[in-house]
Amino acid sequence: MRKGLLAALLMLPCVAAPAAAGFLDTRPFEGNDTGGIIAWSPEIAHVYRDIAAAHCAQWNKAAQITSVHRRYGDYVSFKCHFPPGYDPRKWMVYGPPVRSLY
Repeated sequence: MRKGLLAALLMLPCVAAPAAAGFLDTRPFEGNDTGGIIAWSPEIAHVYRDIAAAHCAQWNKAAQITSVHRRYGDYVSFKCHFPPGYDPRKWMVYGPPVRSLY
């Protein structure tokens, strides 16, 4: 009786794993050089713009938020585009423009 119960308890995680497959592979953030999505949660309510800007800055692009759905299970989507006045030849020679706060 004990061996059967022990075997059942050891097999329980293996049997229950497929039911929770979506829980383990859901990422809070997905993106590439053209844009991406950020999973919505109240913790990112004030920082999703910064997350998108930091992601697009990897490719010297600016971020534009395209949609915000403030519900669990939905996403904030954004696209990455080159800023106005972008000239790839100048950026290769001189680097990106320096922006000041003044």
